[in-house]
Amino acid sequence: MKRIIECVPNFSEGRDRSVIDRIVQAIASVKEVKVLDVDPGEATNRTVVTFVGEPDYVLEAAFRGAAKAAELIDMRTHHGAHPRSGATDVLPLIPVAGITLEECAELARGLAERLFKELGIPCYCYEAAALKPERRNLAVCRAGEYEALPEKMADPARKPDFCDTWNETAERTGATNVGARNFLIAVNYNLNTTSTRRAMAIAFDVREKGRKAREGGSLTGKLLKDENGQQIWIPGTLKGCKAIGWYIDEYGIAQVSMNITDIAATPLHIAFEEVSRAAAARGLRVTGAEIVGLVPKKVLIDAGKFYLAKQQRSLGISEDEIIKIAVKSMSLDDLKPFDPRQKVIEYLMESPEEAAARERLVRMSVKDFTRETASESAAPGGGSVSAAMGALGAALATMVANLSSHKRGWDERWKEFSDVAEKGQALIDELLSLVDEDTAAFNRIMDALSLPKGTDEEKAIRAAALEEATLYAASVPLRTMEASLKALPLSLAMARTGNPASASDAGVAALAAVAGIRGARLNVRINSAGLKDKSSAEPLLKRADQIEAEALKLEAQVLDAVNSNIDL
Repeated sequence: MKRIIECVPNFSEGRDRSVIDRIVQAIASVKEVKVLDVDPGEATNRTVVTFVGEPDYVLEAAFRGAAKAAELIDMRTHHGAHPRSGATDVLPLIPVAGITLEECAELARGLAERLFKELGIPCYCYEAAALKPERRNLAVCRAGEYEALPEKMADPARKPDFCDTWNETAERTGATNVGARNFLIAVNYNLNTTSTRRAMAIAFDVREKGRKAREGGSLTGKLLKDENGQQIWIPGTLKGCKAIGWYIDEYGIAQVSMNITDIAATPLHIAFEEVSRAAAARGLRVTGAEIVGLVPKKVLIDAGKFYLAKQQRSLGISEDEIIKIAVKSMSLDDLKPFDPRQKVIEYLMESPEEAAARERLVRMSVKDFTRETASESAAPGGGSVSAAMGALGAALATMVANLSSHKRGWDERWKEFSDVAEKGQALIDELLSLVDEDTAAFNRIMDALSLPKGTDEEKAIRAAALEEATLYAASVPLRTMEASLKALPLSLAMARTGNPASASDAGVAALAAVAGIRGARLNVRINSAGLKDKSSAEPLLKRADQIEAEALKLEAQVLDAVNSNIDL
């Protein structure tokens, strides 16, 4: 899985568009990140920028944005309604996919150190990145705001984690709070009522903070306090959730508005179920949900799988179908259309043009792919076709698993077949990506061959590039072999225990997977033959031989099981 993080810096300028634009341009100068949103505030004199990408690129973009803010914003003249301590006030890193909060915290500390060492900006580390326990709370780091920094920097207990003395740089930039936090989901639950009071009651039921305790448990009873005179609170049912109830004129309904600050403790679908339960207990119904802003893809995938499991349906279906189940189960399209391509961070990171270029072949119809293969162009060739055959083998095994999970009388076995189908879907995705990657590998060889060779230096560069491209071209079909091999145990399991009516499909799955393996092996061999360094070719060829031998054994077992099912 690609590692993706989000960064949401808050800059202390919300009125001068030219300054804001130049800061955003500095961030966007790192081409590998995508700026998703720029939200300036006049009254707060503050702009929130949201961008995403792989960790190294996001860190560089964050550094450039902070450097430009330090250049353009003078905190000595800054005023606004929002608390602030620096030109770049907060700089949080947020895990989206393939990376943990702890890893983001370590990256945040490194970023804070770099901001201080290279730019002289004092930095506090907060939330998950905090170097002192009390600094997990941003309010502690920002206490007294910019105006208190001279005094705080002179106090060893309160000075920033990375700082020097109060100097001209610090006076101009203020202090930046660099942190790491979990992804926050803002979601509104639509109710079949216009009553704000009832919506608020549901919010009190579910939010982690809960409600104030009163005598007799009534809404109007005397507030209860402990022996120290502190208010007693009755906690709600959802960890890491903040919520209130309100009325929305635009829709003419009341909503429970919630921020889920810990999606690991309370996934979106669990929050939806709990708000629905609390609403039903008060005679109300949740008619749908409205996600405000963006979400990681995993949030919707987890929700879709949750609702499929509740229905005892196989989870081994396509990503698009799983997300569709999530959208329909939580009625995310209740108030307006919900387009995952506009709401999911991973989808927004890649433009349709980029996706089309990366998946040129697999986006074709079967007819177009076949005709493209038959054309006089050398690619797609045997490697791409082998990957496609392997993908079809995995797809057939997955189909048998899904049909078996729905077979009448086999309801108690749905999970057994669902597990097989999930493995199959992962192989389908991997092999489909290899269809285009194999052609891309061939094109790399062509690019290397086109390099100039007029001088000895050019010849050496060309030879090195050709060797690297050839090794890559030999490695890609080996990956096709590895993935196709994993489809064979699935075919065997389905031939032995799956729906007998689909036994022939399990057999064709094995035949297709083996065809993909044997075809890919030929591509490993022909590309390995082009390598000057035979020590690089040897392990590839040895592993290819092992895979083919293992595949042929499994194929025989599958066909034996199939034939025993369909013999008259």
